[in-house]
Amino acid sequence: MSDRTKITLHPATASDAAVIAKLMRASLHAFDWMPLLHTPEEDLFFIRDILLPGQQVTVAEAGGRILGFIAVDGDWVEQLYLDPAWTGQRIGGRLLAEATVGMPRVKLHCFQANTAARRFYERHGFRAGAFGDGSTNEEGLPDILYVLRR
Repeated sequence: MSDRTKITLHPATASDAAVIAKLMRASLHAFDWMPLLHTPEEDLFFIRDILLPGQQVTVAEAGGRILGFIAVDGDWVEQLYLDPAWTGQRIGGRLLAEATVGMPRVKLHCFQANTAARRFYERHGFRAGAFGDGSTNEEGLPDILYVLRR
């Protein structure tokens, strides 16, 4: 990323659905431990018909290209994905900070195998509240409930 690249954050719109779905899939493909359970069409349906109408979704964009997104529902961060080529650029931190501003408590689930995400959340003040065995998520992977109290 060039230091001249201006990254802006703004609410997602319905017209962003296809790009967000592709970005989510690319991010999931970056993990060799992540089972891919859904087709690209199912990803699009989820983003277009469930996520965007039902949650607060914010995108990070540079040069007209969406680089990442976060979805918040109540005090839960339900989704946070970045284009794998743009990780480590502080975009996730900006998305997290803006989407949760003013929230006294923020919760999320993270897969135990996702060590980079675990470090990211812990750097941003989240603490492990409970460890799961994977029986409550569709991937069947052990997870962690993280909680941030402000």
